[in-house]
Amino acid sequence: MGRLFGTDGVRGVANADLTAEMALGLSVAAAHVLAEAGTFEGHRPVAVVGRDPRASGEFLEAAVVAGLASAGVDVLRVGVLPTPAVAHLTGALDADLGVMLSASHNPMPDNGIKFFARGGHKLADELEDRIETTYRSHASGEPWDRPTGTGVGRVRDYDEGFDAYVAHLVGVLPNRLDGLKVVIDGAHGAAARVSPEAFARAGAEVVTIGTDPDGLNINDGYGSTHLARLQASVVEHRADLGIAHDGDADRCLAVDAAGREVDGDQILAVLALAMREAGGLRGDTVVGTVMSNLGFKLAMKREGVELVQTAVGDRYVLEEMKSHGYALGGEQSGHVIVLDHATTGDGTLTGLLLAARVAATGRTLADLAGVMERLPQVLVNVPDVDKSRVASSADVAAAVAEAERELGETGRVLLRPSGTEPLVRVMVEAADIEQARSVAGRLADAVKSALG
Repeated sequence: MGRLFGTDGVRGVANADLTAEMALGLSVAAAHVLAEAGTFEGHRPVAVVGRDPRASGEFLEAAVVAGLASAGVDVLRVGVLPTPAVAHLTGALDADLGVMLSASHNPMPDNGIKFFARGGHKLADELEDRIETTYRSHASGEPWDRPTGTGVGRVRDYDEGFDAYVAHLVGVLPNRLDGLKVVIDGAHGAAARVSPEAFARAGAEVVTIGTDPDGLNINDGYGSTHLARLQASVVEHRADLGIAHDGDADRCLAVDAAGREVDGDQILAVLALAMREAGGLRGDTVVGTVMSNLGFKLAMKREGVELVQTAVGDRYVLEEMKSHGYALGGEQSGHVIVLDHATTGDGTLTGLLLAARVAATGRTLADLAGVMERLPQVLVNVPDVDKSRVASSADVAAAVAEAERELGETGRVLLRPSGTEPLVRVMVEAADIEQARSVAGRLADAVKSALG
């Protein structure tokens, strides 16, 4: 039986993989494990529970709230808010844990459960493992120790969470956004109210799309994975920029005034230089992943900013930032972490800081993003191969060495085994797209021949 917790909590098709019974059981298990770890010692425990607008979030929220209260935890139910809002409120309210129900950018039928520790930080892997073990043992019949009488948890809606979070976002901005017109695409998700409100309070003129969630339309043709409507809307409304979120609003991609995409690497580049200018880029270092575009790496080197690269995944970026005290990190996909103001990726905060830089400098987003040139990047999946041998095969190593000689300093090769499928991902960057395609094709053939 595989591990329930993935890199971003427990996810699956709601009411099939992720059932009400599982949500309730995991919540009770989390309460017991944290109690045993001493988190609740000396006080009555409190949890913050939020969700995105998916229809399934309604019954899963009810199950989580029931599980926590039955285990003696008081619950503050904040309703539909972004994942980073739940993380922020968990810390701001000094709660013992936070629970977010969302499957991020996944389609509507999916959902997920993510736990936050005290302070709004990601729950340690060791605690996730203990929660899973405890859940499985009780699911197979072991009885719970259940409180009664005044020992059961109390539940109340915490409607103040919306204003508290928006005030936090606006309060950390270095300057206002007066004079900017911004189009916000909320993906019919958790940021549908929050992001437009935050931008408006910061002084921007706001146009909205994808901000009418009905429980069924989350991520459906809108948001950071579907930019076409935002690109058209920015041009139509002659806006200065557009901001796109995913379903739980922990990521942000942007669009310049001409409708061109500005990806996570470019956003990181703009924010890195802004933070260094303000003295906030600790160690003059930004954290990215091995999938960061080579153009980003070259731009940071030229600007005197060090780039530290981690494995793919915002959790690895966050671990590197926390262990070395770095202030800024993120991924090409738009997960950007500004550790002085958030404990996780925050798409609304990222968009606000990007717009603030445009407003402060008087430069266009296209001009600011032009600090780096995105080199053409080609990704080829090679299926049905023995991915475990990709790092040890002499034939693969020889093919990679030949490709690297051909590309020189203006290109890059990355071979990465999939974490979930029997395939190897071949990524090639080059100054010319045709060269990138040619090299990627030859490398894919070599991987298939050597490992197939």
